[in-house]
Amino acid sequence: MSTKNHEVLIEVKNLKKHFKVGPKAILKAVDGVSFDIHKGETLGLVGESGCGKTTCGRTIMGMYGATEGEVIFDGHDVHKLNKKDKKEFSKRAQVIFQDPYASLNPRMTVGDIIAEGIDVHKLYTGEDRTKKIYELLSLVGLNKEHASRFPHEFSGGQRQRIGIARALAIEPDFIVCDEPISALDVSIQAQVVNLLIKLQNELGLTYLFIAHDLSMVKHISDRVGVMYLGNMVELAPSADLYAEPLHPYTQALLSAIPIPDPEVEKSKERIHLEGEVPSPINPKPGCKFAGRCRYAKDVCKQTTPELKEVKPGHFAACHIL
Repeated sequence: MSTKNHEVLIEVKNLKKHFKVGPKAILKAVDGVSFDIHKGETLGLVGESGCGKTTCGRTIMGMYGATEGEVIFDGHDVHKLNKKDKKEFSKRAQVIFQDPYASLNPRMTVGDIIAEGIDVHKLYTGEDRTKKIYELLSLVGLNKEHASRFPHEFSGGQRQRIGIARALAIEPDFIVCDEPISALDVSIQAQVVNLLIKLQNELGLTYLFIAHDLSMVKHISDRVGVMYLGNMVELAPSADLYAEPLHPYTQALLSAIPIPDPEVEKSKERIHLEGEVPSPINPKPGCKFAGRCRYAKDVCKQTTPELKEVKPGHFAACHIL
């Protein structure tokens, strides 16, 4: 992993993103999330589909306006930037999207796709622009001959490499990797994750890595945050979280990871969650996991638990801890 420091690049403070879905119905996709990301680290964000991971990432990037809370990037609130500063922020922060085919314009050549940001920010022209495109293709393991081709001529893994090259073109500090491997074959996933780790080491990048594949998140992340229905329920260094998960939801998630050894897999206790996942629309007070938790007490159904430090550097939002 790249050299880490304790300088904070991004502070997310009580971030909320609510969507109005009816006359009196509000979907609370992200509901009061706080964490920070240090320069040069990878923070993994995991949870079931629909827990708010992607919405959180997009609100941090300013693609969605925040309902409440702040996203402080290098000392400035992303949601209060003027036009000039917004453009500067878009140069320093980029996204790698989930579906590499949907996020690439089929009518543009790979060279022009990669150079989109370069052209917007007027960084290179003429021969310098071409040279930069070739450099970026080489950086992500593709050839310069690929620059004149179109996205449909490539495999899923190659398309995602093109998406990564596009994100790197304007030399950002921070990249939101929004489920960048979930649309790829398992055999290709590790290659893309290893490429992201290599690029981080070489270029000093900072990542927010959003995924639901827990084993892959363990491989790339320095710290991991676990989300459940819009809330952060646990946040800890990767090794601590996987060795000793504290929140009952994290314990259940990790118990579902298959182990390659059939004997160990057979004897492993799997935590089955009972009950329905509650709706994120107009949620009731209390812990959102209370209805599925085997340890739930009365207090869990009445009061929403705060994310607190249970052990040094290990945070959990749970009344029983």
